Amino acid sequence: MKLPQPFIEQTKALLCEEYANLESALQEESPVSIRVNKTKPFLHNETMNVPWCSSGFYLGERLTFTFDPLFHAGCYYVQEASSMFVEQIIRNYVTEPVVALDLCAAPGGKSTHLRSLLPEGSFLVANEVIRNRSQILAENLIKWGHPDVAVTNNDPADFSDLGTLFDLILTDVPCSGEGMFRKDPGAIEEWSPENVTICYQRQRRIIADIWSALKPGGILIYSTCTYNLMEDEENIEWIKKELGAESLSVDVPQEWGITGNLAGTDTPVYRFLPHKTKGEGFFLAALRKLGDDEIQPMRTKSSKKNKKEKPLEIPQQTKLWLQHPEDFNFERRGDFIVACRKNNAELISLLYQQLRVVHSGIIIGEVKGKDLIPHQSLAMSNELNANKFSSCELTYEQAISYLRKEAIVLDATVPKGYLLLQYKNVPLGFVKNIGNRANNLYPQEWRIRSGYLPEEVRCI
Repeated sequence: MKLPQPFIEQTKALLCEEYANLESALQEESPVSIRVNKTKPFLHNETMNVPWCSSGFYLGERLTFTFDPLFHAGCYYVQEASSMFVEQIIRNYVTEPVVALDLCAAPGGKSTHLRSLLPEGSFLVANEVIRNRSQILAENLIKWGHPDVAVTNNDPADFSDLGTLFDLILTDVPCSGEGMFRKDPGAIEEWSPENVTICYQRQRRIIADIWSALKPGGILIYSTCTYNLMEDEENIEWIKKELGAESLSVDVPQEWGITGNLAGTDTPVYRFLPHKTKGEGFFLAALRKLGDDEIQPMRTKSSKKNKKEKPLEIPQQTKLWLQHPEDFNFERRGDFIVACRKNNAELISLLYQQLRVVHSGIIIGEVKGKDLIPHQSLAMSNELNANKFSSCELTYEQAISYLRKEAIVLDATVPKGYLLLQYKNVPLGFVKNIGNRANNLYPQEWRIRSGYLPEEVRCI
């Protein structure tokens, strides 16, 4: 790995005699880590825990995740270990239900982690400004299975109209990517001192744009995957001075190897350096918004709905497809039946007024003529009432064919109609079995695109 000379000089000045250890670590192979979904239990042999994450595990080698059906079923997420440190902030400072925002959320590692950590009764808005990446974000959150989530596709400035809505905002801001050099060689080619300057200025604009949406007393988590002071400690000091915030700290055992502030101030920050921690380069700080400002109301827009329109009929059977239908409101959005928890109804309505909402709640099914087709979102949901469907356990080969959206043939004894397919007792999705074949209902955009199977498949 050939590092840019300006990066070497900058980082040597930052780390002094430790720089040689960092450079040596960057020549080594990146560690592989996953975070398991405790709401979708499955058997796994991983025993080497990520110390700062209760559901994180290191793997001995990189597996063929693309060809593991349990990965596609949302049983685990492949996530860089250092970034799992977000858990420590949540466990120390978020003890009651909150409305949370993950502002720069794609592809979804921190969003799925946040959703697992937030107290029951919380609601998460996961946002991504780039449209096609917001679709990937929605896919990963749907697979994770928690219903109390909305995925949006908006610029940070768009959230200013929401008033002081959020108790917690996570900003994993776009950065120069120095901490990803080992994992992504392309990050080295894109790095330059000029890009560092562009990044730290963009980061300040993002925080300034979103600050008004955070309640007084609310928590901002700021993170990057870079080393330099401009994007890290200097931006934290800027937030404190210019926007009005106090730093929050957590106790960190010395054996975790996490590095503190390198700017010579006493502001608590948490740096992950590859020669000291088992993970990639990462920086995190948490701040509480100061001030006694009143909660600012949302600036509402006029609804475009025709109030005289009759609501479309909701097929009664859809309510039986959830374990706790009494907790949900059901509505028609075009041809789709969507369920959202009743206590989130007003919030979700406001989000649809103000933002571009890509997904929210659970898509139960699609109405086509007289037919009601169960949706993939329902199959992935923790609220699925699996007892209302006939099910079929797939072999590994059948599961991969299904995930490629290929036609599959089931045993002649399997009932006709809509079936819930499972792999190792975990739902994968639906088919319509018509006897001689089963129509594959897996989403086209989610399918495994690779047409080959590795000679050696290594799954969890």
